[in-house]
Amino acid sequence: MPRASHSLITLPDEALHALGQLGLRLRAWRLAQNLTIEQMTERLLCSPTTYRALEAGKPTVSLGLLAHALWLSGKTAELDGLFPLEIGMLENKRKQRARPAMKGIRDDERDF
Repeated sequence: MPRASHSLITLPDEALHALGQLGLRLRAWRLAQNLTIEQMTERLLCSPTTYRALEAGKPTVSLGLLAHALWLSGKTAELDGLFPLEIGMLENKRKQRARPAMKGIRDDERDF
């Protein structure tokens, strides 16, 4: 039996509810498009069990699969609205320090 992640065990009820609602919306969209689970799994390249978990709002489904399903349904633009960023915030990003030069054998020391 796989170990449960601490983040899944402590997931708030509001987050679980939101995932469940998202799964229901995805199912409603699929049914409105007259797509079967098999057709969705072919398009998303996943198993029927994994897709059913996505529609059930299970928190163990990969974020990549969720993003793929949102893309397939034409809803990826909504992801931009989740955490809007101001352009100014990107400019204040901390600058990374240059890495020190790699120590090793110099070219003039390679005369075997």
